[in-house]
Amino acid sequence: MRDSGRAGTLREQAERLHRLSVEATDNGRPALAARRLRQALDLLGWAAPSTEHTGDDSLLARLLTSLAHAEAEQGRSELGMELLDEAQRRARAGELAIVHAQRGLMHLRMGSSTQALRELDIAAPMLSVDGDRVELARVLLNRSVIHITTGHVRQARDDARRSAQLAHAHGHPVIAAKALHNDGYCDLLLGDVPAALSVFARVERLYQEVNPGFLPVLALDRARALLAVGLTDEAGHTLDRAIDGFRRQRLMQDYAEAELARAQCALDAGRHAEARDWARRAETHFRRRGSEAWARRAELMRLRSDLAQGTAPRSVARRARDLAARFAQLAMPDDGEMARLVSVRAHIAAGHLTAAESAACPSAATADGTATGPSSSPLHNVRPSPGEGPSGGTTARGGGRGRGEPLDVRLMRRLAEAELAGAQGHRGQALRKVRSGLALIDSHRGTLGSLDMLTGVAALGADLAAHGLRAALAGSSPRQVFAWSERCRAQAFRFRPTRAPEDDQTAEALAELRQLAQQMHADEAAGRRRPALRRRCLELEQVIRERGWQLPGVGERLAPATVAAVHEALAEDGLALVSLLNVGGGLLAVVLVNGRCHLHRLSAYEPVAEAARRLAGDLNAQAGRNLRPALKAVIEASIQRQLGVIAGALAAPLRQALSGARGIVLIPTMGLSAVPWGLLPDLRGRPLAVAPSALVWLAARRAAEPFVQDGSSSVLVAGPDLEHAEREIERLGAVHPKAHTLRGERATVSATLSALDGASFAHFATHGHHERENVLFSRLDLADGPLMAHDLQRLDRTPGHVVLSACDVGQAVVRAGDELLGFTAALLYLGTSTVISSLTRVPDAVAEQVMVAYHRGVALGASPADALAAAAEGEPACTFVCFGAG
Repeated sequence: MRDSGRAGTLREQAERLHRLSVEATDNGRPALAARRLRQALDLLGWAAPSTEHTGDDSLLARLLTSLAHAEAEQGRSELGMELLDEAQRRARAGELAIVHAQRGLMHLRMGSSTQALRELDIAAPMLSVDGDRVELARVLLNRSVIHITTGHVRQARDDARRSAQLAHAHGHPVIAAKALHNDGYCDLLLGDVPAALSVFARVERLYQEVNPGFLPVLALDRARALLAVGLTDEAGHTLDRAIDGFRRQRLMQDYAEAELARAQCALDAGRHAEARDWARRAETHFRRRGSEAWARRAELMRLRSDLAQGTAPRSVARRARDLAARFAQLAMPDDGEMARLVSVRAHIAAGHLTAAESAACPSAATADGTATGPSSSPLHNVRPSPGEGPSGGTTARGGGRGRGEPLDVRLMRRLAEAELAGAQGHRGQALRKVRSGLALIDSHRGTLGSLDMLTGVAALGADLAAHGLRAALAGSSPRQVFAWSERCRAQAFRFRPTRAPEDDQTAEALAELRQLAQQMHADEAAGRRRPALRRRCLELEQVIRERGWQLPGVGERLAPATVAAVHEALAEDGLALVSLLNVGGGLLAVVLVNGRCHLHRLSAYEPVAEAARRLAGDLNAQAGRNLRPALKAVIEASIQRQLGVIAGALAAPLRQALSGARGIVLIPTMGLSAVPWGLLPDLRGRPLAVAPSALVWLAARRAAEPFVQDGSSSVLVAGPDLEHAEREIERLGAVHPKAHTLRGERATVSATLSALDGASFAHFATHGHHERENVLFSRLDLADGPLMAHDLQRLDRTPGHVVLSACDVGQAVVRAGDELLGFTAALLYLGTSTVISSLTRVPDAVAEQVMVAYHRGVALGASPADALAAAAEGEPACTFVCFGAG
């Protein structure tokens, strides 16, 4: 009797350890779960798997099933399968469904969707007839993962939502949270990144409450969403956090998947050697786990990195061809198609046109889809916690795919087809393929609402855009080169950003951010530094930024500018246009003047960009006070030297433009966006408008309104702690006697935004700050804190004409495709026609003098470009630039 009681006690202890193991796996801690499960097995006297049938034991079968998953998650997949075989021998008939479901999950985690589905097809009917409802919820959850992996989005969403219903009904919040996670991932596969991120934000709050161990998995999926819109830096930071979490939890499959996503980050950012290194590490970890399918994906990433580097294209072509065949055997069509396209491009790079044509034959291609998708590697989503008894169910095998191909596969196909057509001498066909690819990017961009994403997504089509420009240059038609440059640059300006969110979370974050900014400003004045405040500011900025990522796009867009329309507008204003391009490291200029289009091949880009960087540093140094005469002379000499380098490179196009026009519209590229062009000798005293593209200039020109002479719809704002601000605003008040003036304590953020909304003209005399690390938080200092670029998105209608008499806020971060982000750029995105702002620090006395002269000129009827040219002509330290319409 005593032995029977002791046995009962041991089994009760084993049951308790099993429950604790489930909690550990709920929190993503497989190592802890495995320890508890082995303790339970020791209590039951079990030592190792046996091939002999030793009788049914429900508890032992459950322990072995859970241990199988815990071991597999730590990289011991073969042992996991052995444990499942033992569990199947021990399980009673009614419990076999759990064993089959667990085996299906393990196959899924190793990338074997077909085998996973086979096991789940066995498990599903067993549980559907008279099974545990919570177990059925787990089954549906895992089945949704398989549908996600195979691209059947509708079925995946149906299963995820049914799983959530069952989980809610039976009080299982962990499963419900994971089901919502899967639902959000369906949005990602359908190309709706804002919707996916919005769901992920809800899931994050749920995980923090009920399942914090799965936060790294969520971070991995959020990073994949950011990669889908070209935000590689942000995705990389997110992945670093996920990798750290997976390492601590010993979740080796997820760890390797995060490494593979990190390789994608590096590849998209142009860091090819780094991408290869990440992919190699991921491949090693996948192979240790026995995850062949995932190891092949990592191998494909290595080949893509080698191709981008130009490494051994013949070898890349052969290996990619073999890899495509292997993917076909594994029933992985998207990966197989990507491998085939890599082979085609590698053959072209190696000069093997016949082999490329053979590899590109239509029979090898898959059908083109219509929806966008995030990354080249098939994406897996969150799965049920290890040890919980995963899913089973039926699948719509004969149905069509719910999402088409991932966007990057379709873009790679357009690029391969364009390169092949070009190699065959069919330049027109090559350009059509590029145009088709860029249209896919446009369609994707139309779903996005935040400036961050609108500008970031251009990176996805960088290779296509570069090929289109090279193909246009090969035709030697200046008009065609100009038209293609307009297709490839600053496309985000064609889409109006969505109004910034005004929810409670965002409002609270903004309020705290302004308060902290005030404290930091006071600390700076007192000579103190509190790093904790800066860290908190960065956290708040990220909260606000992530909320903006969830904004859907409005879909409206401007049509590209035609050459004829640009010529007509230039002729009406007596201007010429100079558009600068960086193509393959070479600086080019296209000049539109007197109805003609001219192409100039100038010099290498980098020396001119370096001169621009040095010029900015010199100008900032020159604006400092109390410079010693010797140092001042050195700085001034350097300024003239850098201006000479830039002017020398652009001498031919500027001379041609000015020979037939009184002024210039200048379209800079990349680092040359930081040049204060009015300082160039040929441009002093000339009306000059700088714009991100001809389309932006043309649209701004059309939207420009006549200046209201009495200033009745004008706003004048003086910020704090700026010596000349009050005096400047007072002097401008004499020019605009009916202007709405805000100064002192009245110049608050809310009062300023209220005054700006719908005003025709605004002038700020404030301190300005350009934030390179978080551009949308570039700011102007007001009485109660900063007015940030982000705040401008809350306006229904921005002023048509804005003058920023503040340092630095004309600067911008330039992303791929000459996409701009900054305070001045934000105003242009939101519809302001003309912005006057400086690219560097400007001495207070110079700023006040130039601004007063500028306003007098505008009040007398001069255009902004003409007024600024006249006001700044005699000021060598004036770096104000007229952006937009001019």
